[in-house]
Amino acid sequence: MEKLQDRLIRGTALDGRVRAFAIRTTELVEELRRRHDTYPTATAALGRTVTAAAMMGAMLKGEEKLTVQVKGDGPIGQIVADANAKGEVRGYVAEPHVHLPSNSMGKLDVAGAVGTSGFIHITKDLGLKEPYRGSIPIISGELGEDFTYYFAKSEQTPSAVGLGVLVDTDNSVIVAGGFIIQLLPGLSDDEITAIENAVGALPPVTSLLDQGLDLEEMLRWMLPDVQVMDSMNIRFQCQCSEERVEKTLISLGQHELEQLIAEEGQAEVVCHFCNEAYHFDKDHLQQLLDQAKA
Repeated sequence: MEKLQDRLIRGTALDGRVRAFAIRTTELVEELRRRHDTYPTATAALGRTVTAAAMMGAMLKGEEKLTVQVKGDGPIGQIVADANAKGEVRGYVAEPHVHLPSNSMGKLDVAGAVGTSGFIHITKDLGLKEPYRGSIPIISGELGEDFTYYFAKSEQTPSAVGLGVLVDTDNSVIVAGGFIIQLLPGLSDDEITAIENAVGALPPVTSLLDQGLDLEEMLRWMLPDVQVMDSMNIRFQCQCSEERVEKTLISLGQHELEQLIAEEGQAEVVCHFCNEAYHFDKDHLQQLLDQAKA
């Protein structure tokens, strides 16, 4: 089967009173799994988080970007995902080598890995002086319900969030994706009930994607009259570069750099988000020290 490009579609239904997003993130989650060597339960938790972040990024405009931090009390530690309005996403998990026995439903135990108490923090950089920050307590650790709660509490938008990652026996990602359905003012009780019932009856996102259902068909399952407005490609993109790492090393200051040269004679800096290693030999560090002195 040919690999499908990761993408997101955005649509509306019921005369613009419902906003809908559907996304496929299979390649993105597989790229993160490879870079961070995540084990299946960690892959599912990280995958669900970056999938939600990518859809929230699509709600932004221009140069705006956001960071999602999931800080639960489970063995996985914190999960961090960055996304922007252009479909560029990156993420990592503190403890990538977490894998737990399946839960009572026979599924990957994401809640067990994330934990069932803690917080999800969302920071949006909207180009203003102060970033917008929203936090909500983790209510289930399954993440779909937690992001649903976030939209209801922090953004006062009743929403349904579905997130899924299907992992193969060799640990690779078979499919990953999700949806967000947002109810806007003006819906009748009957319309809301009909949408809730349709969302409740939807098979798992991963089953639909694995069967080859496209994103529009997935939304149509819940919103028969959905109109797709636009779509965009989603891809892994890290913001790190040698230049940025150099700036970080220079910002350590003269004393720290002198100590590094004297004691280590070299430095290796690894980016949290993409696991790229940047190596600096003694001469390179000396150049940075000269810049720090300047």
